[in-house]
This record gives sequence, structure tokens and C-alpha cells, in this order.
Amino acid sequence: MNNIIFNNNKITPSKVVCIGKNYLDHIKELKGEIPSNIVIFNKPNSSVSSDLYHFETSECHHEAEVSFLIMNNQIKAVAFGLDLTKRAIQRELKSKGLPWERAKAFDKSAVFSEFIDISENDIKNIGIELYINGNLKQKGHYNQMINKPQKLLSEIKSFMTMENGDILMTGTPKGVGEFKKGDIFLGRILLNEKIVIEKEWVVK
Repeated sequence: MNNIIFNNNKITPSKVVCIGKNYLDHIKELKGEIPSNIVIFNKPNSSVSSDLYHFETSECHHEAEVSFLIMNNQIKAVAFGLDLTKRAIQRELKSKGLPWERAKAFDKSAVFSEFIDISENDIKNIGIELYINGNLKQKGHYNQMINKPQKLLSEIKSFMTMENGDILMTGTPKGVGEFKKGDIFLGRILLNEKIVIEKEWVVK
């Protein structure tokens, strides 16, 4: 089983629960429609990774996401996360009305920095940035989320148990795109505009 790191301890999530279409500008860039209900899908434990890989067999996109660790049915910690997406495969599946697992739930498709404690009061002050090769590619803030993290967690718990150690990924802001082997990713989580997490990856 794969692990994430929180306070220097290894934690094994049973699943990663992801949210689609939660930033208006991202919906527009993919020429989508604002959903009438929250879009929820899962990634299995086998998707969890601390390393970042490129998957050359498909058009692979980065999606930077504020990610939360769930403990005792509450948001406990935050990390920078990447929801990797095989976009061409996703487009084909969506066009046929089929599930997204082949495009979203593949091995090592959920990449995380370390997790740090976050208080409920501070959640509303969270921002995220992704730089690739020194260029800012994605930037988002709690205020831009259509559905806020607490509402997302409540909706998920209405039909699915969140085990201790499970992860909630809250959707991606605009700026998604392809990347290649050797690219340098720098992910940041900000709290009140101050950097609280900074993680660098070189794409393998």
C-alpha cells in the first residue's frame, strides 16, 4: 500500500476522493458546463505517489489541487497535490458517457507533497500555485472554488465513508496542460499569501 507523509509519519489512505469542475475558469478552458451537482470521482491507493512521472503513451496533463487529509471525519491537514489526467482518453470516455477511471485512476496519478496541520479557520485563507520550469502555470484560491472544502466533505459523507487517512482533492484552477520528462515542477500552498508548503519535483 502507498503512503503519504504527515508530521513525519507515514499514513496509508484507502482512497483519494477528487472533485471535478470546481473552478469556473477551468470549466471555461475545457469548454465545459457548470455542473448542477458536485462532480465526485475516486482514485485508489495505487494512484498515490510522492514522485512525479510522465506517461508517454497518452496526452498527460497536470492539474494542481489543494488537497486535504481527513481524520475523524474532519479536515486535519493540507498538501499540494497533482491530479494527473490522460486528457485524450478522458475526452473519448466523456464523449461516450463512460466513467473516467482509465484517464484518472491509473497508478501514480495522485502526487502529493508532505501534509501539514491546518485549522478550520485557516481553510478560507488557502491559495495554491504551480510553476513549471520557472513559469507560473496555475494559481488559485479558496475564494475561487465553486464549492468550498467543508461543503465538499459533507456531500461526500452523505453517501460514502471517509476513512481516517483518506484524501480530498478539491479541484483545479485554470492553466492545466501537458508536460514532459525532465520538467521541473514547483508546487506551493499559501496561507494568507505566505508560503507554508513548497515542493519541487523533476519529472521522471
